[in-house]
Amino acid sequence: MAVTGNGPLAGVRVVELAGIGPGPFAAMLLADLGADVVRVDRPGGGGLAIDPAYDVTNRNKRSVLIDLKSAEGPGRVLELVERADVLIEGFRPGVAERLGVGPADCHARNPKLVYGRMTGWGQEGPLAHCAGHDIAYIAVTGALGMIGNPGEPPAVPANLVGDYAGGSLYLVIGVLAALQHARTPGGAGQVVDAAIVDGTAHLTAMIHGMVAAGGWQDRRGSNLLDGGCPFYGTYETSDGQYMAVGALEQQFYDEFVRLLGIAEEAPARWDMARWGELREAVAARFKARTRAQWTEVFEGTDACVAPVLSLREAPGHPHLAARGTFTDFGGITQPAPAPRFSATPTAVTGGPARPGADTDAVAADWGAAGLTGKGA
Repeated sequence: MAVTGNGPLAGVRVVELAGIGPGPFAAMLLADLGADVVRVDRPGGGGLAIDPAYDVTNRNKRSVLIDLKSAEGPGRVLELVERADVLIEGFRPGVAERLGVGPADCHARNPKLVYGRMTGWGQEGPLAHCAGHDIAYIAVTGALGMIGNPGEPPAVPANLVGDYAGGSLYLVIGVLAALQHARTPGGAGQVVDAAIVDGTAHLTAMIHGMVAAGGWQDRRGSNLLDGGCPFYGTYETSDGQYMAVGALEQQFYDEFVRLLGIAEEAPARWDMARWGELREAVAARFKARTRAQWTEVFEGTDACVAPVLSLREAPGHPHLAARGTFTDFGGITQPAPAPRFSATPTAVTGGPARPGADTDAVAADWGAAGLTGKGA
């Protein structure tokens, strides 16, 4: 089987209208997969922007600088759209239309275009035009209410559950599905409405099934997978670090309590009335040794126990290092592209795109002379 080395999306052209959060991450994923992603940055940058030199979500992309509020700005974007397969934008509903680069404007120039819209609330509904961030979107879907200890405020999972899982990944799935449709005989472009509330709600599908079946209590920290179970959670070690335990199946649990050293005194694991007692026994044992010592005990076993590492520690984990889960590029340690492909491998080939740095190159490669003011 031939190996191209360009990624499975080599040849796909994507226009990204600059934003923050889930839109740039989705575009980064497409770029990691080999697409030629051109980010349209605005003069002066956007809110919450970090130093462009460190914004890893703009890796493997190129950037052009266009003022969409200028007289010639929309036309320059539409010139790119004519040559693109996908456009991604994350404005509030109606903003792209007012700027002259909404779906109707773009499809008039390129009927095959997949127009990806990334928002928190979606394109319609009572809150569609309201501001918001990840924490609010996951709050109303029920996802945030599941996370954390009972009797305490819900724990905030950074912006991973809403922005990236419920938002970016669903946008990418939608874009790729729509791209497949557009490339079938008789297929056409369409709009992909990726709302974080929709994607996050979709992520809870299994839990809703368990609630309906009576297998999940609708309160935090009371269930098998939400920290309520003493053999699925985290425990502090003697040095103030933590170990994560996920010994759900009987054979894994048996290995866990044996290696932990409580096999003889541990109460029956499905006696929920004694889960508090079991939790205390597990906690006491973990507090007797350091994280490094417990890691040595459990490493390579089927006990389903792992050390809780920090972001800086994670790249040094032996398994992740062996797989190359993280990579160094341009002096920045960062996650390598995922998933992996046997025939079209992916890689980080370029650092974060600097705003406007690639205007001339994109104009030449895409045949869009208007980007430099030298064409229509």
